[in-house]
Amino acid sequence: MAQSEYVTLSVSDGSSMRAYVSRPASGPRAGLIVFQEAFGVNSHIRDVTDRFAKEGYLCISPELFHRTAPGLEAGYTNFGEVMPHMQAITNDGLEADIRAAHAWLKQSGQTKISAVGYCMGGRTACLAAMIVPLACSISYYGGGIGPSPMFPSLIDRIKDIGAPMLFFWGGLDQHIGPDAVKAVNDALRAAKKTWINAEFSFADHGFFCDARASYNAEAATEAWALTQTFLSTHSA
Repeated sequence: MAQSEYVTLSVSDGSSMRAYVSRPASGPRAGLIVFQEAFGVNSHIRDVTDRFAKEGYLCISPELFHRTAPGLEAGYTNFGEVMPHMQAITNDGLEADIRAAHAWLKQSGQTKISAVGYCMGGRTACLAAMIVPLACSISYYGGGIGPSPMFPSLIDRIKDIGAPMLFFWGGLDQHIGPDAVKAVNDALRAAKKTWINAEFSFADHGFFCDARASYNAEAATEAWALTQTFLSTHSA
């Protein structure tokens, strides 16, 4: 049974960031940063964080909107509520948040730390692999890694990725088209990175989230199994 609590982290820009922590019942096998969707560290993200803790990981899920909307939990149909906070996010701010969460796990005794993220958090998990030492990183349908109207592309920084990566995409995703996915894969190949690309042709954006209308049980089950194998392989 996982044990959970909230902690408050000091970020290098002077801000304070609340984070949800979930601990495994026995000594953790490794550390894991779980990056939120655009809708906050809500009940679904907390549940996913707990699921990872039950697999033996010491998990922390930082609230990435802490500068503009601390504690925000928005409904999945209320995109208008989260849009201003997504637009306020900067790479510099995200990098400071990533470093703070990574440092907390390190100070908690974890020598192997990985990251996983969903939607907006999928992009953040990729960014994390560029700036802090990770055992591996997993990005679920991360918009803004490739060309995107929402976030500055990370394509030019793919060369800085320092850990094996696993990418999940939905073939029916209207938010992240095949051109964006191709751009990410082309950049990874050109930079000679180590990565796995998993596209579920029958799944939409957000397919892993069982609180969203786009949830796809088959894709979610298979993605979870691959995620566990990937983490075990690189965190052992």
